[in-house]
Amino acid sequence: MAQRLSDQAATSLSGSPEGASPGRRRLSVILITRNEESNIAACLASVAFADEVIVVDNASTDATAALAQAAGATVVPVADWPGFGPQKNRALDRATGDWVFSIDADERVTPELARAIQAVVVADGPVASYKLPRDTQFCGQWIRHCGWTPDHVLRLFKRGTARFTDDLVHERLVPDQPQATALIASPLQHYSYPTPNHYWRKLQQYSQAWALQRHARGQKTSMPRAALASVVAFIRSYFFRLGFLDGAMGFAVCTMQAQAAFGKYFALYCLNRQDDITKSNP
Repeated sequence: MAQRLSDQAATSLSGSPEGASPGRRRLSVILITRNEESNIAACLASVAFADEVIVVDNASTDATAALAQAAGATVVPVADWPGFGPQKNRALDRATGDWVFSIDADERVTPELARAIQAVVVADGPVASYKLPRDTQFCGQWIRHCGWTPDHVLRLFKRGTARFTDDLVHERLVPDQPQATALIASPLQHYSYPTPNHYWRKLQQYSQAWALQRHARGQKTSMPRAALASVVAFIRSYFFRLGFLDGAMGFAVCTMQAQAAFGKYFALYCLNRQDDITKSNP
């Protein structure tokens, strides 16, 4: 990037050099990373209008941390992995801005969305949190159905008015006043799955975390339940959520979602089975 994030932020939100508008509201961008060198530069470039960017990095072995630092972000290295929710709360706790925008490394803020975010921060109105639509790309194609769209995610909020849940996976940002949440029309772009392998890796990670989370809660399952979950997932996403309208890629997405549904219940089944073996062999 031609300028560091902090330099660009000094003029983007205020319209003048830093310090010229001492009463203006500040924006913090937060994200968590692990081995995201292929994504981090483009992600940070898309949020270069922010006053500060906090990156909590979980022991990356590639150039993620160096690239983030070179872009002007504050990098917080951590060695342990408490789960997605707790990790994002770590980043949130480091933020100092009046407003906070949460983003993932494989997401991009478009110029239109950037202007909308800046307008919210400058106005600093009574609404404390904002959702926005997210468009997701799979193997080079934007997926418009399959349950992926519309995907409204809560990402922009006044600091101190929302926290992430402690879930290991599929964490949610929970506002203090859900009824006071508004919608920004401009979409966030999600480039999470450039190849099928990227999707598989993420599904495997989520499936294992989901199984561990449900196992800790004492949930039981069975092989018939896992098989049924797979069938239901495909029918729901391909037919009821119109996945067939996305063509071949829609079929691929729905098939992989069905396999993922089976995988997470099968992982839980294996944990249950291990419990039974342990009990029978004290």
